[in-house]
Amino acid sequence: MKINQLSVIGILLMLAQGCEPDRVAQAKAEKMASLQAGLRLIGVNGARPFELFFRAFKAEKTLEVWVKPHQDTSFQLFKTYPVCQASGVIGPKLKQGDKQVPEGFYYINRFNPNSKFHLSLGLNYPNEADLVRADKDHPGGDIFIHGQCVSIGCLAMTDDFIKEIYVLALMAKEGGQLKIPVHIFPNKLTPENLEKIVVTNPELAAFLNELLPVFQYFEQKGQLPEIEVLPNGAYQLKEEA
Repeated sequence: MKINQLSVIGILLMLAQGCEPDRVAQAKAEKMASLQAGLRLIGVNGARPFELFFRAFKAEKTLEVWVKPHQDTSFQLFKTYPVCQASGVIGPKLKQGDKQVPEGFYYINRFNPNSKFHLSLGLNYPNEADLVRADKDHPGGDIFIHGQCVSIGCLAMTDDFIKEIYVLALMAKEGGQLKIPVHIFPNKLTPENLEKIVVTNPELAAFLNELLPVFQYFEQKGQLPEIEVLPNGAYQLKEEA
């Protein structure tokens, strides 16, 4: 069969231009204009890149999206999305198959435009802390923020919301942000909530004391602290020089 030369040229041109997968192109077509309008309200325009930060609360079933325009020193809340589905209970993920949504401090390490769950953003679970504290042989993995409202340890959104979240993350990446932080908490760590957790789950007290300083730092300053992991896998704020 003789291949049509024009067709081959067309395909090569599409590849050279970095043709996007259909789902991403559709998400951009549907969401880009409204997202850009919302970003302009907080000082971001097409010529000014921004930093993105995700903060999730399992009990409240919310995912907050925070944005820091390049000229600012602190993040502003852009939007809060309801989490459609999140399996498991209060407490960190410790092993494969426990269906737990992790708790701790992560970042987006991969984009999947052809996910079984519409679109997905992968987290770097298990991170350095998890590798110490979770099951050594089978800590689990493949934790995502994704669509389709189905969760077995992931933060599942509706397809409509994951389009917005994915496009925002892509915009941040294309603007030069190599790692998009994702902090996942059992709930908002108010004194009342902490007391409730410790009463019902006293074994989580030490872990909560690791999460609390990071939560408070961001609440007070609107900035992300530097976090280090101790040899025992515990999180600790890195001392400022």
